[in-house]
Amino acid sequence: MINPTLPTDSLPDTSTLSPHTWPFSLEWLPSETYLVGGSVRDALMERQAEYLDLDFVLPQGAVAVARAIANHYRTGYVLLDAERQIARAVFERATVDFAQQVGPTLESDLQRRDFTVNAIAYDPHTEQLFDPLNGYGDLQARLIRMVAPENLKEDPLRLLRAYRQAAQLGFELEPDTQTTIQRLADLLTDIAPERVQAELNYLLGTARGTRFLRMAWEDGLFCTWLPHATATGMDRVARMDEAAIALEARWPELGAELAGWLRDQQKVSGLGRSWMRIAKLTSLVSPEAAEAEAELRYLKYSRNEIHAVQTVLRFLPQVPALVQPTATATEQYFFFQGVGAAFGALTVVALAAGIAEAAIAPLITRFLTPDDPIAHPHPLVTGRDLMTQLHISPGPQIGQLLEVLQLARAEGKIATPAEALELAAFWLQTLAG
Repeated sequence: MINPTLPTDSLPDTSTLSPHTWPFSLEWLPSETYLVGGSVRDALMERQAEYLDLDFVLPQGAVAVARAIANHYRTGYVLLDAERQIARAVFERATVDFAQQVGPTLESDLQRRDFTVNAIAYDPHTEQLFDPLNGYGDLQARLIRMVAPENLKEDPLRLLRAYRQAAQLGFELEPDTQTTIQRLADLLTDIAPERVQAELNYLLGTARGTRFLRMAWEDGLFCTWLPHATATGMDRVARMDEAAIALEARWPELGAELAGWLRDQQKVSGLGRSWMRIAKLTSLVSPEAAEAEAELRYLKYSRNEIHAVQTVLRFLPQVPALVQPTATATEQYFFFQGVGAAFGALTVVALAAGIAEAAIAPLITRFLTPDDPIAHPHPLVTGRDLMTQLHISPGPQIGQLLEVLQLARAEGKIATPAEALELAAFWLQTLAG
């Protein structure tokens, strides 16, 4: 069925539906080729994306078309599924998938998709939309509606994806769809952990995902994956969103830290890693380090991410004492040495746990001051200086001595290289005596 009410004639030239935005010519696509899925949905919603993700359905020859396009444009080519005839061409700013039509007709193919808003097809040759499931109506109503329960059973990750897409698009779950998900929730147990983690990360990564994260938990989707998640933990996640907004307003640099990840990991982390996600994970896993590690390993989180969660859990109990006026420079020095780059995540968790922003503000100021001798100690002298000036040999003693000097500087006992060398000499004399 072609729905004449769909506004294809009013779409801008920058729309994903326009071949002008594609990295290849329309001439390469045979007749009866349709653009389907999220790219059609987003174009109808006038959502723009810097990176194109296009999915085409062909009645036949999908792999051959993909290979021919990739060869002509000298771009990447991947055979994704030889049996089902799915292949991919990878351009600099676009990923284009070509799949063989499932079933004898395009409508039968769309009937196998997850949600109606993803089951709208566009014919780029005739500029017409094919919408047999009234997905455009659900777009207008802002609803995530399943195509059929059997489709959710076929790939149970779709159960969780419903909440992710609702959060992503600002939609709601259609009631019968949500009821069906609740009934089928146990099926998510059999999905590969990496796929579950990807959906979970989106819900953790944005404030608009928090409500749907809680809904998914209440509907039983995380019983296996996050067995220690509780209503209290979900409440704390919501307070973290509020805390992050307040922190970013007063300390924009700290907001940038929360959105980022370890500098040497940034390029490979993609959208999955951020300190804000780390902060929220601490409220969803066991407070016991060993149990938390087991849960995160089960979800295939990286060693760095697991270590970051454990660091926040380990140092959080120290914060109430450290924000008191009686806290010493020595205590703060060892705290910052231990917590390291996880300080931003720890701050959000501490605020959500009830620590006042005014109380933790001095620690934040230290963390954001690059030359602060307590939060970011820099040696006044190097190991080579010690060996040259004090005539000592290389060995573990050098590292110990540098640690002594950094602590002394944090405590305000030394402030110049000369004072550092004098203290080092005294320390060595004392040690020898």
